[in-house]
Amino acid sequence: MIKLTSGRRLLLCATVLFATSLLGGAGPARADDFPTRPIHLIIPYGPGGIVDFTGRQLAQKMSENLGQPVVADNRPGAGGIVGVDYVAHSDPDGYNVVLMDPAIVINPTLQRSLPYDIFKDLVTVSRVSSSPEVLVVAPQLGVNTYAELVAYGEANPNKLNYATAGVGTTPHLATLMWEARTGIQAVHVPYKGIGGSFTDMMSNKVQMAFSSIPGALPFTGDKRVLPLATTGLKRSPIYPDLPTVAESGLPGYDIDVWMTLYSRAGMPANVLAKLNASVQKALSDPDLVAAFAKFGSTPVPTSLQDSAAFTKSEYEKWKKVIEDNHITLD
Repeated sequence: MIKLTSGRRLLLCATVLFATSLLGGAGPARADDFPTRPIHLIIPYGPGGIVDFTGRQLAQKMSENLGQPVVADNRPGAGGIVGVDYVAHSDPDGYNVVLMDPAIVINPTLQRSLPYDIFKDLVTVSRVSSSPEVLVVAPQLGVNTYAELVAYGEANPNKLNYATAGVGTTPHLATLMWEARTGIQAVHVPYKGIGGSFTDMMSNKVQMAFSSIPGALPFTGDKRVLPLATTGLKRSPIYPDLPTVAESGLPGYDIDVWMTLYSRAGMPANVLAKLNASVQKALSDPDLVAAFAKFGSTPVPTSLQDSAAFTKSEYEKWKKVIEDNHITLD
């Protein structure tokens, strides 16, 4: 057995402590230094859509205020599930985040099974943006106001075909809520994406749709389809002359194509707080605010507590719509 003198023991302890400091120390110390490498902001849809646009704007501004690159990374598939699953099973260190729309709270009720639990595997970092949908109709329908559309639908059951981006998407659920509140019966025509429906709407093969504002803008600008109302509780600055559905006879009707940032649950509290602070700072940047405004989106910086409460309330809201209307993917 080798015996160490007190002097040698002190030298050995000092060497170990020095080596530990070079390696970054314990976990909490590394968390204090977060971030020390690039962060991946997962966009669970393909390039070119509103989620992609929002994510890239956010990533740029977060990069500036965190001092490390925030890399926008498209991982599309299964209505956003592939990208969310990637983050839900990543290390809980804050280096992977995912930007998601209402599908993240719709899928748990609509899908028979998911590879993750949004409340156990994910944590809400912050709300990011808010944008209403816009109700558009075919010009050949012969209606020019929201009230005229309602009158037509009441007088002509099942003669309105409505387009959506697919079963269980926000446009689909928005229309179901509208039907339930108005008593109007319409026929669902699902498309792979809401953008694909506009050609058919221009030729009156489908008569109406609740669309995202960025999706509708190229067609409403030259009246190839007619906008009648927006779905927020306040009028949209993009369509200031259009009434909201709520003010037109359905009080409380509120459909929001929101974006919210999520990450892996279980990360150190100070890392989560730093991510939330970075999002809030990014969303106050004048350039980002102006970029969002061009597409009818409003930044919504939110505390951690309010962000978590929002996800829960939206989950309960859409769960009720899906169950009350017996919506399935079959």
